[in-house]
Amino acid sequence: MEKIKKNLNYIALALILLAFVSFRIWPYKKTVPALLFSLGIIVLVVYIVMNLALLKQGFKRKSFIYSSNLLLVIVLVLGILTIINYFFAKNHYRMDFTETKLHSLSDQSVSVLKGLDDDVNIKLFFREGNYGRASMGHLMEIYSYHSNKIKYEFIDPDKNPGLIKRYEIAEDGTTIFECGEKESRITSSSEEDITNAIIKISREGKKVIYFLEGHGEASLEETGDNGYSIAKDELEKLAYEVKKLALALEDNFPDDISLLVIPGPQKDLLPNELETIKKYIQSGGRVFFMTDPETAPVLTPYLEEYGVKLESDLIVDTVSRLLGGDYFMPVVNEYEPHSITDKFRYATFFPYARSVSPTEEKPEGINLEVIAKSSQNSWSERQLDEQEVTFNEEDDVGGPISLAMVATIQPKQGTQPEQQPPDDITPKPEGRIAVFGDSDFVTNRYYYLSGNGNFFLNTVNWLTEEEDLIAIQPKTSFPRIIQLSPSQGRLIFFVSLIILPLAVLITGISIWVRRRAL
Repeated sequence: MEKIKKNLNYIALALILLAFVSFRIWPYKKTVPALLFSLGIIVLVVYIVMNLALLKQGFKRKSFIYSSNLLLVIVLVLGILTIINYFFAKNHYRMDFTETKLHSLSDQSVSVLKGLDDDVNIKLFFREGNYGRASMGHLMEIYSYHSNKIKYEFIDPDKNPGLIKRYEIAEDGTTIFECGEKESRITSSSEEDITNAIIKISREGKKVIYFLEGHGEASLEETGDNGYSIAKDELEKLAYEVKKLALALEDNFPDDISLLVIPGPQKDLLPNELETIKKYIQSGGRVFFMTDPETAPVLTPYLEEYGVKLESDLIVDTVSRLLGGDYFMPVVNEYEPHSITDKFRYATFFPYARSVSPTEEKPEGINLEVIAKSSQNSWSERQLDEQEVTFNEEDDVGGPISLAMVATIQPKQGTQPEQQPPDDITPKPEGRIAVFGDSDFVTNRYYYLSGNGNFFLNTVNWLTEEEDLIAIQPKTSFPRIIQLSPSQGRLIFFVSLIILPLAVLITGISIWVRRRAL
């Protein structure tokens, strides 16, 4: 009985500590922590009453003074550590040592965050037991680390019925993004969807991309292998508006056009269409030509005016055979220096492609750049009428073969009237075109093949002058993880980081005090 009497203080401390830990692990169960805390206080009061005389004597001993000094030193050390921890929490640098960079954002996401001018307020409606809350919280920490414009808060739907009604939340796990008067919402927790939501609300306005039709081009609505429905969806995720354009009966382009995509016409464009496109480019327009072998021959002399030569050939690549394809799917592993290909490290595949190269004589005022070439093991097959495809040194051209080019066209200065002051003339923007020797590489069948879709989006972003979006698209990773409930996670945290270290610390101090008393 006497032994229990002397150790009631330790029992009281253990009960209070247990109450705190249980409350942190199971915050929704408040009865048990309250009972443990109350019992601990009662036991502590009983200890003081039963050992009052002994405590009065202890206050007069030198050992108490020494213990008080020790306690003061411990408090000072803990205070210093707290200040240091607070400083590094406010001024820290993240490093991701995982092999697949699970705790890092893609280059595109980082560039989007750095380009934010206004605050983005994010409201995350997640219940306490939602398994996606932890992963979403981790992503929000990374996003806010890269930009102080990101402000986020978690809201429990069960405790905030007013906000649920205001935002019309119908599903647990809904995230609302707000920037000014713009709003976007998602119900997933992937980096791609988060970044796309931020792009939608942070852009001043939507840029409109028109896909030409009427010459046998693949359809934007086609969901089969040969359609462009996936490309359309991905462009819309980047806040573009995608429309179709029949140019045969039009003399001018729509006023809202930002880019014209010509996706593999099977038949020749009409003369009035070509003339309209030419005027559009001269006035600073942007056009993306995707041409296939043995189709639309009128484009060959038309593009030569811009210094681009379309060969009547077919690119053959033996490397693609090693990667599971056939000889008619050239692979691009290395790219020429350009803002489109900067930080781009994915291979791209171009099924049934033709070569695209600069003309011998470069037109004045046009800057031409090759951005993609096939491998050394490829060649330009010029004998398309032969049944067996073999490399002929006399007629064919050995690799690497260029199959993607871009060009910037400087505006031609017209004659200036004498009565008009030079300062009143608004300079025309430069025109931009991209010419690829294949249109199938971004159809639904091949869009997600390696870096095909990313390469297409990077080219579109360069043409529309959205350079901050030119980077590798947000990665989709599926890490092997153990799913823990919030309570299980808090239990592991307290046991491993608080209870066990604290037990070691208390044991060490007890041993040290006893040795000092000997």
